[in-house]
Amino acid sequence: MKKIIIIFTGGTIAMKESETTHAAVPGLTGDDIIKLTPGIEKIANIDFLNYGMLPGPHMTPEKMFELSKIIKSKVTSEGYDGVVITHGTDSLEETAYLVDLTYKYPNPVVFVGSMKNSSQFGWDGPTNLIDAVNTAASDEAYNRGVMVVMNNEIHAASQVTKTNTHTLDTFKSMDFGPIGFVDNNKVYFYYSYTKSQYIPVEKINSQVDIIKCGCGMDDRLIRFCVDSGTQGIVIEGMGRGNIPPKMVSGVEYALSKNIPVVLVSRCLMGKVLDDYGYEGAGRELTQKGVILGDNLNGHKARIKLMVALGYTNSICELKDIFEKNYY
Repeated sequence: MKKIIIIFTGGTIAMKESETTHAAVPGLTGDDIIKLTPGIEKIANIDFLNYGMLPGPHMTPEKMFELSKIIKSKVTSEGYDGVVITHGTDSLEETAYLVDLTYKYPNPVVFVGSMKNSSQFGWDGPTNLIDAVNTAASDEAYNRGVMVVMNNEIHAASQVTKTNTHTLDTFKSMDFGPIGFVDNNKVYFYYSYTKSQYIPVEKINSQVDIIKCGCGMDDRLIRFCVDSGTQGIVIEGMGRGNIPPKMVSGVEYALSKNIPVVLVSRCLMGKVLDDYGYEGAGRELTQKGVILGDNLNGHKARIKLMVALGYTNSICELKDIFEKNYY
């Protein structure tokens, strides 16, 4: 049997209804969850680590990076064949993506959560956890980078996003779909997806902000971010990657201070390209030095810029990391 460690960080999977407030709050340890998941011990030799009982919004980039280091240690120093991390769904995709960018080993790493807490009918935590352990213990899961397993589906951490506030099938990979599924405790992969990018860092820079575009916006938010000490800015532009013309001067201001600006789209699917040439369009922005963020959403582009800034401050090198996938 494979040797798997489950790292419990909290989230809805570790919550139950408070008797006083009648609202979901952290309440289950890893040991509690394991006891409520019968049969999981038949899948692999399982150990577990109680990292914390954090709701998703309480996760920070610093804690994400600490988790990445713990995962590396469990695989390289302690000999685990795979790692499963339980996590709050609100920030699960961000932590999974940061770990994916900073993890280079073949052993499977699987993030999992639940959309219902343990006091609700139909609690999906145990089923999701069993699917995650099955995936981490699968021979076919090697060399696929970090994955997210929810609602019987397997997704690449680089592609998956939370799309709905409450449904069980909330996690979707908008452009490419799931890379596999779990059915009756068996793991199946649709195609041979392999991890595509690794950024070798010993630190991250979490001083990165996101600005979402809306019609008629100006440069005030960009200038505020620059003047208050930001180290990088992600702009969720319109459509293919275009911004209102009054925002352009703010982009120029940031770039003049050597602050990298990464452009993504507020659209749910598709990549940004500089194929429009009017004022505020992608072509003008890239000519000024703006970096294109491919098909990443804003919060994932922010995570990537945090990691990339831990590697280099060079705008040219950052552009390569985002646009050429050298790593």
